[in-house]
Order: sequence, then C-alpha cells, then structure tokens
Amino acid sequence: MLQIIARRLVQMILIMITVSLILFVIFDSDAFKKTIAVHELGGYAVAALSDSDYQGWLDKKGLNVPAPQRYIKWISDIFHGDLGVSYLKNEPVTQLLLERLRATGILAFWVFALMVPTSLVFGILSGMREGSKLDRTLSVAAVFTTSIPEIATAIILSVIFALGLGWLPSKSPMSGGFDGWQLVLPVLTLFLYDFGYVARMTRASMAEVMQSQYIRTAVLKGLPFWRVILTHALRNALIAPFTVIILQLNWLLSGVVVTEYFFEYHGFGKMLLDAALGSDIYVIQAATLAAVALAVITQLISDIGYMFLNPRIRFG
Repeated sequence: MLQIIARRLVQMILIMITVSLILFVIFDSDAFKKTIAVHELGGYAVAALSDSDYQGWLDKKGLNVPAPQRYIKWISDIFHGDLGVSYLKNEPVTQLLLERLRATGILAFWVFALMVPTSLVFGILSGMREGSKLDRTLSVAAVFTTSIPEIATAIILSVIFALGLGWLPSKSPMSGGFDGWQLVLPVLTLFLYDFGYVARMTRASMAEVMQSQYIRTAVLKGLPFWRVILTHALRNALIAPFTVIILQLNWLLSGVVVTEYFFEYHGFGKMLLDAALGSDIYVIQAATLAAVALAVITQLISDIGYMFLNPRIRFG
C-alpha cells in the first residue's frame, strides 16, 4: 500500500509541475505581460503604453532574463507566499486567496454536513429495497433536483423564501461577519443540486451489493438482516459513494461560481469570475494553481480511502 501511495505522490508532483509550466508559458506571453504592465503603470489601454515604458517595466520586473530563470523565480516566489498583487482589490493575492478559500470552505462544510449523511441514508435505504416505494420516490426526486440548473434553483428559492415569505435574506455577502441566515439559501441551492447525484450513486452501489452471492448466502444462513447490512454489505457499498463524495470537493471549489455570484457570496468562485471579467492576471493564475492542487489532493485522498475500503487493492 505504501508503494501505491508513493506512486500517487509522485504523480501529484508531476501534475503540479506540468500545470505550473503550462500556466507560466500562457501568462509569460507578450499579451499578458502588456496587460500586467498597463495595470501596474496606471494605463487604461495597451495602446497607451509606449515601448520605452514597456521595456523599462520589463527591466524593472526582471522579465528580460531567460525564461528558465523567470520560471524558477516564479516558483520560488510561490513557495514564499508571493503571488503578486490584485489589480481589482489592490491587495496581495495570497491574502485575498486565503480569505476567499476560507469563505468557500465554510460554505462547503455546511453543504457536506447536510448532503453527505442525507444522501447516504436515503441511498442505502433505497438500495436495500430495490423497486420499493422509497426507491421510486428517491429516483424521481434525485432526477428532478439534479436536472434543474443551479441558477434556476437559486432563483426559485429566492422568490419563495426571500421575496415571497421574507424569511431569509436574498443576498449573502457575509460582510458583517458570520451570519448563519445568509448561508441558508446558497447552502440549500448546492445541497439540492448535489444531493440527488450522490444519493443515486449510493443507491446503485447498495443495490448491486445486495444482489451479491455472499449477501444471499449470509441471509440464507439465518443471520439477522441488519447484521448482514452493517457487517457485510455496507462497507462494500460505500466504496463508490466515498470516491464520489471526495471528488465533490473539486466541484464545490470551482463549480460554485454561479451560486456565489447570484447570492453575492464573497468566495473562491466569485473571486475567480471577477478576476476573469477584470483581467486580474495574478488572481487567475493563483486560483488555477489552487484549484489544480485541490484536485490532485482530493484524488490522493480518494485513492487512499478506496484502498482502505477495498482489501483486494490494499493487499493485492
């Protein structure tokens, strides 16, 4: 197992190196350099930047040295926490990134706290009794919720609970500190969109396990039904849902753009969209690295968890 983990770590490092090289090549082009120069020199258009000013800026920033040296310096700055300065916010990107990751982390925590136990319980109960009334009801509800786009769910919830009943605030800037009421609508939007997918995966995995020969043998031997479920079926049924749930972290980091922007929630997704619309190069660069880093880390966690849940992998 340690050899498998070591190979995964090496793969993770190689992926990060590859991504960093791609980002460096893209953002090291003349077009992006001129965009950065215009913002830092106070210009309003690339055409307003003279060649002499541009060349002087390149010399000052050390961008006239060979590309390998610039890449090594860029990686060194990243390890030292220097990700540049945001043009739109006029603050260090490192500070901005940590604040927005923390905000999205709070949102993700409550989504997972609500979605994971609910989807697992309903999925397991539905898979235990395939074709039952609960199974059919869950299937309809899961398909219905996952087929509605996040923006539509957000609008419907806002119209009902914010504009209609007036129970909840329609926006969630969280500007006055932590406010649980402001989190309700964005959390509920993400929960409804993701619950059906995880529940259906859990249901399919549990139904497949319940049809296995060893489960039938345990039942025919006269073992109590709930003992068969808890001792023999549940562990194998959780392998696929566990992988799916861990990989949902990637979606909650970079896939919440619509939800965060609609509710004006100042998280990672809204930061990334604002940076893209405002050509905030350093923020886009840092956000991409953070998203890829989380993707490879969650993949590693998923692989390790899969090995613990599946003895054939662990001892193979």
